[in-house]
Amino acid sequence: MTVLTISFQKIRNSDVSLVGGKNASLGEMIHELAPLGVNIPDGFATTADAFRSYLHENGLDASLSRQLQQLDSKGLGNLQEVGAKYRELMASGNFSEKLKTEILEAYRKLLGQEDISVAVRSSATAEDLPTASFAGQHDSFLNIKGESELLDAVKRCYRSLFNDRAIKYRIDNGFDHMQVALSVGVQRMVRSDLGSAGVAFTIDPETGFEKVIYLTASWGLGENIVQGAVNPDEFYIFKPSLEKGMKSIIHRKLGSKEHKMVYAENAERPITNIETEPFERGIFSLQDREVEILAQWSAAIEKHYILPMDIEWAKDGLTGELFIVQARPETVHRQAKKVAGKEYKLMSRAEPICKGKAVGRSIASGRVCIVHSVADAKKVKKGDIIVADITNPDWNNMLQKAISIVTNKGGRTSHASIVARELGIHAVVGTGDATQKLYDGQIITVSCIEGDEGHIYDGKLDWEEKEISFEALESTRTKPMFILADPEKAFRLSFYPNEGVGLLRMEFIIANSIRIHPMALVKFGELDDNNDKRAIQAITQHYHDKKKYFVENLSEAVAMVAAAFYPKDVIVRMSDFKTNEYAELIGGKSFEPHEENPMLGFRGASRYYNDQYREGFGLECQAMKVVRDEMGLTNVKVMIPFCRTIEEGKKMLETMKEFGLERGDNGLEVYVMAEIPSNVILAEEFARIFDGFSIGSNDLTQLTLGIDRDSATISELFDENNAAVKRMLSEVIRSAKKAGVKIGLCGQAPSDYPEFAQFLVEEGIDSISFSSDALFRGIENIKIAEDKVSKPA
Repeated sequence: MTVLTISFQKIRNSDVSLVGGKNASLGEMIHELAPLGVNIPDGFATTADAFRSYLHENGLDASLSRQLQQLDSKGLGNLQEVGAKYRELMASGNFSEKLKTEILEAYRKLLGQEDISVAVRSSATAEDLPTASFAGQHDSFLNIKGESELLDAVKRCYRSLFNDRAIKYRIDNGFDHMQVALSVGVQRMVRSDLGSAGVAFTIDPETGFEKVIYLTASWGLGENIVQGAVNPDEFYIFKPSLEKGMKSIIHRKLGSKEHKMVYAENAERPITNIETEPFERGIFSLQDREVEILAQWSAAIEKHYILPMDIEWAKDGLTGELFIVQARPETVHRQAKKVAGKEYKLMSRAEPICKGKAVGRSIASGRVCIVHSVADAKKVKKGDIIVADITNPDWNNMLQKAISIVTNKGGRTSHASIVARELGIHAVVGTGDATQKLYDGQIITVSCIEGDEGHIYDGKLDWEEKEISFEALESTRTKPMFILADPEKAFRLSFYPNEGVGLLRMEFIIANSIRIHPMALVKFGELDDNNDKRAIQAITQHYHDKKKYFVENLSEAVAMVAAAFYPKDVIVRMSDFKTNEYAELIGGKSFEPHEENPMLGFRGASRYYNDQYREGFGLECQAMKVVRDEMGLTNVKVMIPFCRTIEEGKKMLETMKEFGLERGDNGLEVYVMAEIPSNVILAEEFARIFDGFSIGSNDLTQLTLGIDRDSATISELFDENNAAVKRMLSEVIRSAKKAGVKIGLCGQAPSDYPEFAQFLVEEGIDSISFSSDALFRGIENIKIAEDKVSKPA
């Protein structure tokens, strides 16, 4: 018996040939995951048999086959003409009485006594496979209400099987046009037009890092996010913390959310975009608890399918309920270990014309081609950089000619982002003004190597590319670790050969992400009414307690790095600004003394227990406590810079304890920088109150030789290879070994000078930390040194 419609309740994942990938996945989730508490809106599907009967009963099989013979399947020169004839043929058919009756009966049963609208979505039988995603190739229709509207929407879905983009996609992926059938899913609409919606990936879509869930959210229907029409809110959720029921949101970013898609009372145009209210743009479209619920559901879906998943969700604004409305395999990344990559370095610098979110990690230069619609396809040349407000699936043919994509709108789950990843090119999305700042024919350079932010420069800049192979690097006894300042690079760098992070520079996070002097937040109510206070109020407007702004942003920045390298050590150096650098923070001039020589002044440990900064240090401690105790990232260690005396070390540790961050509590280890001669001379005494040392070779060299490292006049005398410096290094390593504590070094010299690396290896240092661009050279130098040391004389 031919089945023409089937309830989602009766569909399983094995029914792809009957109802397509999208509908099969919905049925599978309703059966397997709804009992676990995952909400999926109910519905029904028309089957592949229904589609084939529609073709047969309207005599379309032979007509479509004849049209196929007309298609230039290699050059696709007549694709638009042939595609239009396909669609005209499909629209000319009529439903049989049997099919119409079954669709309407299933529809009435779904509605019951409620007056609701439905979503009508295409689901091809070769869709949403682990190796190929047909997402966006076929049409969907939202806010469909009434029987005539429903039947019309089903026919329009059938017609979309022969969209130009779908025809080309099948050719590119080797699918026989006449063997692919279309099922239509009819699903209860979630009133997210009054709430919010978005997308979740159970893997970082940029790097393939598998320990996080990446979730986007915006007001209104989710189509805006899928199409890239808005810059959404973003969240990263750390899976191990989520599993333990701990605080799991390790990063959040407020999107501008300029528009929202809502219902329209118009049968011809049932949905419309309207501008969001200013207050909606200024707040997150999901609460933290809702983010965690969606993350739990996403993790359950991934666990069920044993695959990274691309998931669409919606929040009903009437009831406040959350729902999963779609789920498909993520097709760009694999969880296989990355064994090779390419490093880029800009050799010339300029001010960027515009900025946005970086998608991918590379650099390209080419000619701007501004595209407004598919009608502009003819002007796009191979090697162009396509610049647009947003992109859509109809553009896929011309996007394949591009070496990069730049858009005004959209986030990392937008159509432009997904296509860029599938094509293996990079993109900068959500610039806001690229189509206004750039012009046709302009030569630009698009760079996505600056972490989270992508930059567009005028002209062709010079850059270097270097192929790297992770497998070519042999393992070493001496641990290679990272020196890191930018948390947004952490996921990508986690794939490199490493043993963790030997130095995470907190002051860079404060300067770049927080920007406000911590004491200006502590004493906000006492600040004079000036430009700094107004700037702080604007930045922290959604924080009643201004101190929470600092703690939340610092803890999440550190958590990004700790999560990326978990469970490897991440050693976080507490803030090490000099007074002149602290003064440059917003509100900083009110709290910093003027010093003639800030390098040797009020810095490091001496600040932490001093009343002038003590409460600011308390915020740093609170942030570290959140990361370790609330998020469960106990791989974070704390390091104290510029600790001049044993007494100062004890006083600082007591201050930490008063702020709830106690050495030994929950396994907390506290390290000290070895960068002052007193640290070396009294190393065994320092080892009694600290758990390890990290040699700061720059400060130790300048203080041993009496050289200001910033002085250009005597810069040639600054030399880590100087015998006096090496004697200090040898002494502190020997003392650490005697005391049984760990010791590492952070600095450039071991990567620049093989003989310096050999010296450290011979002395028995435990680890050496490198900046990311020096890591591979540094590991090679360590390996050469270890081979020499192991050979008999």
